[in-house]
Amino acid sequence: MKIAILGSAHPLRGGLAAFNERLAFQLQQSGQEVTIYSFSLQYPSFLFPGKTQYTEEPAPTGLNIKTVVNSVNPLNWLQVGNEMNKARFDLIIVKYWLPFMGPAFGTILRKAKKNKHTKVVCVVDNIIPHEHRPGDKQFTNYFIKPVDAFVTMSKDVLKDVKTFTTKPSYFTPHPIYDSYSEAVSKQNACEKLSMDPNKKYMLFFGFIREYKGLDLLLEAMADERIRSAGIELLVAGEYYDKAVEANNNSIIQKHGLEKVVHLKTDFIPNSEVRYYFCAVDLVVQPYKHATQSGITQIAFHFEKPMVVTNVGGLAEVVPDGKVGFVAEPDPTSISDAILKFYAPGSLPNLHEDILNEKKKYTWETFTDVMMQAVF
Repeated sequence: MKIAILGSAHPLRGGLAAFNERLAFQLQQSGQEVTIYSFSLQYPSFLFPGKTQYTEEPAPTGLNIKTVVNSVNPLNWLQVGNEMNKARFDLIIVKYWLPFMGPAFGTILRKAKKNKHTKVVCVVDNIIPHEHRPGDKQFTNYFIKPVDAFVTMSKDVLKDVKTFTTKPSYFTPHPIYDSYSEAVSKQNACEKLSMDPNKKYMLFFGFIREYKGLDLLLEAMADERIRSAGIELLVAGEYYDKAVEANNNSIIQKHGLEKVVHLKTDFIPNSEVRYYFCAVDLVVQPYKHATQSGITQIAFHFEKPMVVTNVGGLAEVVPDGKVGFVAEPDPTSISDAILKFYAPGSLPNLHEDILNEKKKYTWETFTDVMMQAVF
């Protein structure tokens, strides 16, 4: 088939681009012809609190990426939509994560579908955003109209989609992020990061926003039981909110955690991701609310156990007592789960269970569900 992916890709950075590029590779491997329509302007500066939207890493080889979509220029939406209309794609796949994109995507898709041939499937990260703004519902309703079917990666998001539309909607879990190179030994990873390979380390990874609950994990680090166990925390990811950064720094100072919390608060390039996961024993996701998380699927790729909070779809993919533990989103419950992980024999079949769980999250399964949604 002739397929277009509408959304982020190189030179843009982050999980959205990584997902779309990996999806494109999967579709090409199955014999499809794929073009990614990415952004010439993804966010105006007021919507992007990070340092830069762009990566300095080389473009992925073998992908056809068009950097043409301007998220704030209606004339551009018409132009891109008309180009996609003339190309007569069999399928357009669009990722939806933020209502701000509703007007641009909704207009492009309306134009693209005027050929009466193209089908549209939406992969939904969030249909209700983590951080609310005026116009969210109206923008999302505008976006939904030209979409033929929806695929979600958590059951909670599937329920949310059904509050907006009766169009076909399907759930299939987020596939494994297997595009971050192979694992290295803890020794090698710690040497790369100037850390002590003999210590117990946990990892908090990814963009740092209020809803991701790093403050809860820092409060858990202050638990005397955690201190006595000699457990340290590696925080790897860029802050997206100066108030959140200030609050977390005050927690570190208040509890004297400077020597046991290691802050690497810059964007982590794809080429270095493996060192952060391979340097640690455990990945912790202390989210206050969530849908699904790509971090879980990076952890599966590197076969790392996890502690996650019981919010959104996190517990759906981290079976409690098998590949990690599920905690409530409060510091005491999180510290209890961490200590349970470090207790000898708490996860007797850990490696085997992780390998079995990984098998559920293939890109083949994901694309099969996506195709069945519209054909």
